[in-house]
Amino acid sequence: MSNPQTGTAPPSGRTPVPGPSAAGSGIFAGSGSALSSGTGAGAGAVRRRTAWADGVDQLRAAATTEPGRLRIIGAVLAFLVVAFGAATAWQVTDRAAAARDVVERSQPLSADAADIYRSLADADTTAASGFLAGGKETQATRKRYEADIAMAARLLAKAASNTSGSDTAARQIGKLNSLLPRYTGLVETARTNNRQGLPLGGAYLRYANAQMRGELLPAARELYVAETAHLRADYDSAKAWPWLALSAGVVALGALVWAQRRNYRRTNRVFNYGLLAATTASAVVLLWLAVGHSVARAGLNTSYEDGARSLNVLNEARIDALQARGDENLTLVARGAVVTEDQQDFYEVGYRTGMKDLAGVGRSGAAAADSKLGSALALADDDAGRRPVQEAVETVRQWQARHAEARTADDQGDYDRALAKVIGGGAATGQSFDRVDTQLARALDHEQRQLRRAADDGRGALTGLVTGAVVLALLGATGAVLGIGRRLSEYR
Repeated sequence: MSNPQTGTAPPSGRTPVPGPSAAGSGIFAGSGSALSSGTGAGAGAVRRRTAWADGVDQLRAAATTEPGRLRIIGAVLAFLVVAFGAATAWQVTDRAAAARDVVERSQPLSADAADIYRSLADADTTAASGFLAGGKETQATRKRYEADIAMAARLLAKAASNTSGSDTAARQIGKLNSLLPRYTGLVETARTNNRQGLPLGGAYLRYANAQMRGELLPAARELYVAETAHLRADYDSAKAWPWLALSAGVVALGALVWAQRRNYRRTNRVFNYGLLAATTASAVVLLWLAVGHSVARAGLNTSYEDGARSLNVLNEARIDALQARGDENLTLVARGAVVTEDQQDFYEVGYRTGMKDLAGVGRSGAAAADSKLGSALALADDDAGRRPVQEAVETVRQWQARHAEARTADDQGDYDRALAKVIGGGAATGQSFDRVDTQLARALDHEQRQLRRAADDGRGALTGLVTGAVVLALLGATGAVLGIGRRLSEYR
């Protein structure tokens, strides 16, 4: 039979199959493939979900309802308030500990390091004075030397037991402990030779002095510098702003205000007492933190500017005076045996350099502004601190005048008269030096008290803040939870 559409007959024995054969074959091929893949595809289809994914889905589902959103808001608010309290407690504790170290640890260690230097320099100066007296060395001079050595040894032992975390300090303490017995041995040898009238005694004393200047005093200065740097670091730590706690407080307050505004827009209720209590507690902690740290910082700044800086300058001035006195004595001990490259007396040049650093050039008038005593006067902030420094300046000028007389006598060949001007009675340079040292010690005591008083005032501003922050943070978190719970109860 012919096809009415095309006029041709279909091939014999074949029946048309409806639908596209390509699609049919694709379906069967796909089925076959699936069947031949075994259990692998089936395992992938039933892969288990993680707990995190389930939790995210549950949280997302909860957030689609108002009660669910309220629960999330309550949890976030409680977390932010507790985090604020924890950050405040942590950072305030850290700063209070640094302020305590300033007063109880680093400042005393810095003062001890300065006293070690002063004791060593004074021992060297006293040894030279006793050597000049020869067989007439007084018992007082001998006791002063021994007291200086004992003081240095005791303070070194104290520093060794209290210094921690500073390799430089530990290294210098060890060096001083090993060098000090060698120095005292040289001094005793010099004294023994001097009592026997042997010129070798002067050589031993000069060698002892060279060891003191070249090894002991530089090590003591390194120790002082290391402890002073530690003191500055403690000041910086105590004064650093607690930015983490302040930022956490601002975020917590902002979230609480937002939550209350949201509550007002949905309920037209002005106050939610739980959220209001949480906001008040957080605001109190934030204000307490800002004001308390500001007061503490001001006290510590005063302590450093009016105390620590003055102490540093006064210690340097005292050291300059000691070294000048030692050079003055050794000028007579050496008798011109030690000279500089331009053939000037080595120790006399050292004396003039020390006096220039101490009070400035000249032999009269006020101290130069760039000298140690001039700087100490500029830093003194009251009459009690300024008066002893002014007296020290006047005594230094007297000392310089007497020293000039001694040098004139020595240059004229009158050694005995020059010696009397240096280690004699009330009109000698030794008496002027002792007065300068006493006046500087008075100024140091005053500045030490000022530093401690101001630092204690700064520490006091942080008292109770840690406990208060923790308690108020817990109350604030509780208030936030109760406030949100009050809203949730309206949906039950």
